[in-house]
Amino acid sequence: MKKSERLQATGAQALVDSLVKAGTEVLFGYPGGAVLDIFNCLPDAPFQFILGRHEQGCVHMADGYARAKGKPGVCLVTSGPGATNTITGLATANMDGVPLICITGQVPMDQIGTDAFQEADMNGICRAVTKHSFLVQSADEVPETVAEAFYIATHGKPGPVVIDMPKNVQRAFTSAQYPERVSLRAYHPESTATSSQMTRFAKMVNEAKRPVIYAGGGVIASGAAKDVANLAHKAQIPVATTLMGLGSFDENDPLSLRLAGMHGTAAANYAINDADLIVALGVRFSDRVTGKLAV
Repeated sequence: MKKSERLQATGAQALVDSLVKAGTEVLFGYPGGAVLDIFNCLPDAPFQFILGRHEQGCVHMADGYARAKGKPGVCLVTSGPGATNTITGLATANMDGVPLICITGQVPMDQIGTDAFQEADMNGICRAVTKHSFLVQSADEVPETVAEAFYIATHGKPGPVVIDMPKNVQRAFTSAQYPERVSLRAYHPESTATSSQMTRFAKMVNEAKRPVIYAGGGVIASGAAKDVANLAHKAQIPVATTLMGLGSFDENDPLSLRLAGMHGTAAANYAINDADLIVALGVRFSDRVTGKLAV
């Protein structure tokens, strides 16, 4: 029997097995007392573990991995200061739409709220800098929680998700298995344009005299770079990019206006200012690009 198909395992082992099922190839982490049970399971894990020198470094490495590979970055840190050290990295991933799973240790469930040693309300602290955060309350929840975390991190606008794992949950036993599919009743971010919407879009492009494509990081995250290039070439529309969108369109292409905004090129900014149609793809209209909107 494969280790990922155990009939019963500790919550810590169930977590590692679930990470394998979710497709984890690399885990960045730094040990601590509240996650030692998880670390004890890592020698037999089929994925690579990279030891950091600080929790903030671990989450930034996971962020960099996700940007480079196009897959969720995964990191593991301990409770209290170990967990809170990840906040800057989580905020960065959240702002830039980077898929990331951060697993944090936590004091046992019966000690939460007692000011226990190295206790921190990670579920509350990270709410403003993540897409979602889980507090796993039983070992039976572990496989489903991991599956849902990866789903949330990678569907819709990508972003970071925190899984807070109390120490007693890591040591408890479970026979729960990784789900075959994930269905979240309140989270359905995908949408497809209707034929009438596409017809209207085509009409707007064809009638525009000075159209500009404004491409951002969402183009890269969704793997739509080729589609953007095809649209630009077919309709002969120049392309300006945001900082996060750099690389989404060949800057040596005659249609490239390069970077737009405060630190961008004059050509990109003049083209956007004078455009009668801006095709905004995967952008958030940052103030570094838009400037003063009232003008």
